[in-house]
Amino acid sequence: MLHEKLKVIGLTGGSGAGKGEVSLCFLSHGIKSLDTDKVSRYVCEPGKPCLAELAEEFGSQIIKPDGTLDRRGLAHLVFNEPDEKLRADKLAALNRITHRHIIAEINDWLKARAEAGDTLAVIDAPQLFESGFDKHCDYIIGVIAEYEVRIRRIVSRDNISHESAEKRLSAQKSDDFFIKNCDFIVYNDGGLEALEGQVDVILEKLNYEG
Repeated sequence: MLHEKLKVIGLTGGSGAGKGEVSLCFLSHGIKSLDTDKVSRYVCEPGKPCLAELAEEFGSQIIKPDGTLDRRGLAHLVFNEPDEKLRADKLAALNRITHRHIIAEINDWLKARAEAGDTLAVIDAPQLFESGFDKHCDYIIGVIAEYEVRIRRIVSRDNISHESAEKRLSAQKSDDFFIKNCDFIVYNDGGLEALEGQVDVILEKLNYEG
């Protein structure tokens, strides 16, 4: 626990599970969330130390001519590696480099939320466990969805092939992992009303009054 009066909810789950939709449900109760995907883009902007470290690890080909990170190229380099061990090593290197910078930004944001008098804050973090930030959360919510639903969401959102989406999911944790390691599970296979109902139940259990 980093801030005495602020309770931190870690919101996690695999790609395509729909964590952003769950964050919006919390926002409807006045509970702010931090999207670590957006933070990861921020720390990789030109001139940031994280970008230089990634280029040193993966090569200058991951930098576009305009100096920005070729995120799709980097993802292809990592997730489309045919050798399973090398793919795992590349993913570990990517996480090792980015997580340190992302966690620093998270801590700054949480400090601001505590100073603003918030009592609950949500960290939307696909890599919550991998980064070790789960240890700093008071509660952890796992979002899961049917495999094919996730595939469709990823293909539509990221404009990638079905095969590439499958490879991405194969490198991520299973639903069973989240069920075993999270305090609460939200099932995101239905509509917004079903999501809101599940979030309401969680907030009741946390005695949140807004």
